[in-house]
Formats: sequence, C-alpha cells, structure tokens
Amino acid sequence: MEYAIKKLAEMAGVSTRTLRYYDEIGLLKPCRVNSSGYRIYGEKEVDILQQILLYRSMDISLDEIQNIISNPNFDICKSLIEHRKGLISRRNQLDQLILTVEKTIEYKKGERSMSNKEKFQGFKKERLEENEAKYGKEIRDKYGKETIEASNKKFMNMSEEDFNEMNKIEEEIFKGLLEVVENGDLDSKTARDVYENHKRWLGFTWNSYSKEAHIGLAEMYVADERFAKYYNDKAGIEVVNTLRDIIVKYAK
Repeated sequence: MEYAIKKLAEMAGVSTRTLRYYDEIGLLKPCRVNSSGYRIYGEKEVDILQQILLYRSMDISLDEIQNIISNPNFDICKSLIEHRKGLISRRNQLDQLILTVEKTIEYKKGERSMSNKEKFQGFKKERLEENEAKYGKEIRDKYGKETIEASNKKFMNMSEEDFNEMNKIEEEIFKGLLEVVENGDLDSKTARDVYENHKRWLGFTWNSYSKEAHIGLAEMYVADERFAKYYNDKAGIEVVNTLRDIIVKYAK
C-alpha cells in the first residue's frame, strides 16, 4: 500500500513539513514522486519512519539515527526487539518511581508511615532516572552497557552514609576548583586535591579505577555541553575546562 505525504503525516502524527525535512536531509526518501509532484511512500518507508520516531522518542539525534538506519547491517526486526527491551526497562523503572511517589504522597497526607530508608531509596532512584535520561546513551556508548549497569547497581546499593559522603566530596571538588580557577595554578596542592577528590568521588560508583577512563570522562565533560553546563552552573563560573586539565595532568 502507498501513501501520499499528507496521509502518512496524519497516520504517523507528524507534520508534512517534518517529512519534507527528512527527505531533504536524506533520512527518509519517498519511494517515488508522482506526476503531480507529490511524494509517495510505501510500506518500506512506513517501517523506516516508525524506527525514526522510536529513536526520536529516546532523544537520539537525527544524525545518529541516520547513521543507524543507513548501516547496511541494519535489521528492523532486531531493532524493534531492542526497542522493546529498552521500553520494558523504562516502564519498570517508572513503575518503581511512581510507587515511591505514591508512598510519599500518602506519607505527607499522614495516611501511612514511611521509613527513612524508603525515602532514601526513592531519592536515589529519582537521581538515577534523571541521569539515565540525560546521559544514558552517551556513557553506554563510551564505557559499555555492562560497565554502566554495574555502576548503577553500585549506586543503588549505596548506604545513606556513603551517599552523604559522596555529596560532601563533590562540594570539596567545587570548592577547590574555584580556588584553582582564581589562582590559575595547576601545580598547587589544591589542584592535586581536586584530582584526588574526584577520583574518590568516582569510587562510589565505579567498580575499578582506570586513569584512561578518568581522562576520557574528563574529555567528555568538556565535549558534551550538558556535562559542561552541570559543572559550570553548579560552580557559578566556567570551571569544566580547568577540571579537565587537572584530571589529565594528575591522572597521567
């Protein structure tokens, strides 16, 4: 079966402008253009559009999607199976988070008791969900799925005491960073302390330390504007390049 661009747009819940743009950038070409100049799409294009929209729902960029579906080894069926796994995982995580929120609402209304452990577990899950949404794909691409899953498991098993200590160390990192940015001295004891504290901070979620991985993470902080924004916003000034330089210097 074939569809004109307007019909496909309505069926997929996107605008005709979006489909024209996908055509312009070579992401989704129509199977043909009829004598009236209208783009016509077949079943193959419908399947590809479904994949594009699924990837977009996971916040994957159009450039990345184009690289995926243009791969000669791209398998739609295999991709759908992977999508299903990912969606089930997200659903399970959301179900758990919703349950924690519901418990908290009941606790705030005085309808039930809630232990500090339950509150803390819910908070950790919320933090993990936020990090997954922002950085999940990038860090898995860089370090591998198994490494990140192990890190997430270690984070979820962290005691409240260790979690508070982790946050305290992060505060020390920012305090030292501000001092190094002000004096510009990467050879200072403060700069060395920033590195050591950052290494300790990673130890709360990393199963083993690697200076190569540490340097790679520091480079990601600079290269990815989301990581850079986190550090710069929290410090109130631009510090991410200084942090990267410190880590590279002392890790080597």
